[in-house]
Amino acid sequence: MDNLLNIISNLGSPRIMVIGDLMLDKYVWGEVKRISQEAPIPVINVSSEDVRPGGAGSVVNNLRTLDAQVFACGIIGDDTYGHTLLNIFQGMGVDTTGIIIDKSRPTILKMRFMGHLQTAGKGVQQLLRVDYEKTHVISAEIESQLTGYLHNNIPACDIILISDMNKGLLSPSFLKTIVTICKKHKKIAIVDPKLMSDYTCYEGFTAMTPNRFETELATGIKIADNDSLHRAGSKLVSSLSLECCIITIDKDGMFLYDRGGNGKIIPTVPRAVFDVTGAGDMVLSMFGMIVGTGHSFEDAALLANVAAGIEVGKIGATPVSKGEILSELIGGKSPLSDKIKDVEVLKGILQEHRKKNDKIVFTNGCFDILHVGHIEYLKFARKQGDLLVVGLNTDRSVKSQKGPSRPFVSETERAKMLAALEDVTYVVLFDELTPLNLIKVVKPDVLVKGEDWKNAGAVGGEFVASYGGKVVFAPFVEGVSTTNIVSRILSRHNQSQNPKEAIGQTH
Repeated sequence: MDNLLNIISNLGSPRIMVIGDLMLDKYVWGEVKRISQEAPIPVINVSSEDVRPGGAGSVVNNLRTLDAQVFACGIIGDDTYGHTLLNIFQGMGVDTTGIIIDKSRPTILKMRFMGHLQTAGKGVQQLLRVDYEKTHVISAEIESQLTGYLHNNIPACDIILISDMNKGLLSPSFLKTIVTICKKHKKIAIVDPKLMSDYTCYEGFTAMTPNRFETELATGIKIADNDSLHRAGSKLVSSLSLECCIITIDKDGMFLYDRGGNGKIIPTVPRAVFDVTGAGDMVLSMFGMIVGTGHSFEDAALLANVAAGIEVGKIGATPVSKGEILSELIGGKSPLSDKIKDVEVLKGILQEHRKKNDKIVFTNGCFDILHVGHIEYLKFARKQGDLLVVGLNTDRSVKSQKGPSRPFVSETERAKMLAALEDVTYVVLFDELTPLNLIKVVKPDVLVKGEDWKNAGAVGGEFVASYGGKVVFAPFVEGVSTTNIVSRILSRHNQSQNPKEAIGQTH
């Protein structure tokens, strides 16, 4: 488990190309209070709508959330939905030069109607999905444009992920082109395959991630036990010249099989399943992310299993953050996980505290090399209310603020140390430079900052004041800081390396 924690804590930002069927997912949310008089169907009173990248776009979204550098390759229509998808990608920092406009088809749209069957957003259920699509095979001209893009850009990528949803983009000839270019440049290529009985079009890929039903159809083997899993895995790997396959077996977890004949079942952690939408995309995303950063197929499968487990607890295709994965991993081995929370989980917990009229206090920081100044600061903060939420900067956030040499202590270790303190009720990681977005989620009654913020103005102070909350400034413990501690360590280390010089300096 420590190995997986270390991998997630130090993921890096691999260059990943995602090739596949790009879609836009639209969610229509509302409350269901009655059955229509016109037909035996529920009536949704619409309260809101939102759009998200879907299909291969969901993979793109997942990878950007994990801080990968993403190159998207696919087709969209020349329409509003296509331009919306492009704008979303560009706003996320995705390279979109590989997205070609195909005027012969619309941008694929999947519209889901989500009904709240009770008040307060509980009991959400997908009532209907409407698809807008044309799935004819891409023209020779479009394929030629895409092929040119691949020749120019695959060499610069660490790994290639292919999301095939049988919408016309990934024709047998285009799949062969992808494999040929990847082999030429010795690039790993992993495919999430479509549902079909003949998988010869995937021959030569490095790995594939089919689900149980897709595997049964492609191999003709009914998966019912460990033996049938091994036979199905062996048939896929040998017949398609793969290095490995990872078969998702729903509630039973995953099965990893490699060309050496080794098979391993990775059991899932039992949990409530709210929506399986996006689970396959998450497996491809996390498996590719971990392999793309140089780790083993087994480590990738283990972490993909964790990420997919988190994904099915969400509504719709929603990215899983590094913080959520860390919380899940820590939760499997330490009671401190009761304090370390993902932001969405924390949001629900705080609602329950508000029902009891608990006064919520929030503060934030890097807390790199925990010292007495931090302890006194957190004690002061805790005294301002009934519970203390601490926002903790991720490693990436600390680096952005304090330079490439920081933090000295990883976010996983820092979170554990904070969680061990009696005065800290909850710890939540945030990746932005400032905690403003997190403050808007927590909505504290009291915001605590160090007194050095008194003149500059505390980030989030205006927001907290807008609903009647207050900002409190904590006094400093003089002469104590992470920088001072590190300076003392270096000074004493240097003295120990030069004893004669150190003796001379003391007289």
